[in-house]
Amino acid sequence: MNEQPGFNCQRRDLVSKTCGEDLNNCKKVVHSCEPDLNHSHPGFNDVVYRKRRAEIAMLAADYKHGTDPPRVEYTEQETATWKEVFDTLSQLYTTHACNVYQKNFEKLKADNVLRNDTVPQLQDLSNYLYAASGYKLCPVSGLVSARDFLACLAFKVFPCTQYIRHHNAPMHSPEPDLIHEVLGHVVMFMDQKLADFSERIGKASLGASDEFLVKLAALYSFTIEFGLVREDGQVKAYGAALLSSYGELEYALSPVPEHLDFDTSIATVQPYDVNNYQKVYFVAGSFQHMLHNFE
Repeated sequence: MNEQPGFNCQRRDLVSKTCGEDLNNCKKVVHSCEPDLNHSHPGFNDVVYRKRRAEIAMLAADYKHGTDPPRVEYTEQETATWKEVFDTLSQLYTTHACNVYQKNFEKLKADNVLRNDTVPQLQDLSNYLYAASGYKLCPVSGLVSARDFLACLAFKVFPCTQYIRHHNAPMHSPEPDLIHEVLGHVVMFMDQKLADFSERIGKASLGASDEFLVKLAALYSFTIEFGLVREDGQVKAYGAALLSSYGELEYALSPVPEHLDFDTSIATVQPYDVNNYQKVYFVAGSFQHMLHNFE
C-alpha cells in the first residue's frame, strides 16, 4: 500500500467551515442494502418497519454537520430488541471480546452511558466519545458508500445510523444499525490507538484512486469491522461487526471459518461479504503489530 493519495479538500488544515460543507455531502447511501430493495432483508415484507426506517432516515437526511444529532423516541419494540441483543452480548463479551473492549464496555455502563433498558441517543454518545478520543458521531440514513464513509473518518467523524435492526433477526444485521454503531464502534473508538488507526485509513482514502479505495475498504473491513486479536494465547474479537452480532461473534471464534495471521498485503485483496458471515478472518498478533503493519 504505497500509494500516496492527495487530499480531496485541498489541504489537511482546512478551516472547519469547508470541512463541514464537505462532510454534508458524504451521504451517498448504498441503496441495494435498503429493506425496500433487498429481498433478503429481514424487514423487506414488513411495511410498518420500512415506514419507521424511512422516518428515521429523514432525520439524518436533514442533518447538517456541526449541529447536534437529532434525538429519536424509540418504541417499546425497538427498546426490547436493543435489550435482547445487549443482554445476550454482555454474557459473551467476557469470553469472546478483547481486553480493551471489556474495559471500555464496563466503563460505559458504570458511567450510565449504556443501559440495557434504554436505547442511547447519538448526541449523548457523541459528546462522550469526543471527550474520550476526539471522535464525533453524525447521523446517516443508511449504509453509505466506502469513499464517503472513509472520508468522514479522516476528520474524526463517524457516520452512524439511528434505526434499530428488525426484531425478527436480532442476532445479526445485514447492514449497520444503531446497535452495531454503539456496541461495535463506539465502545472500541474510546481507545485512542484504534481511533487513530481509523483516522489514518480515512486520510489515506482522500483523493485516492478507485482501485486503492477498494483496498482500503477491505483493510477497514478485516480490521475495524471483522478483526480478531490474539491475547494470552486465545483469539478474541475487536471488530465492530462481530461485537454487535452474537451470531457472528460465536461463529467467528469457532473452528468453522478460516483464521489467517493478519497481513496487510493479504487483507487488502481479500473479498468480504456484506450480507453473510465471513469465510476468512484475520488474527493480529497484537494491536501494536496491526498498527505497525499499516505503514
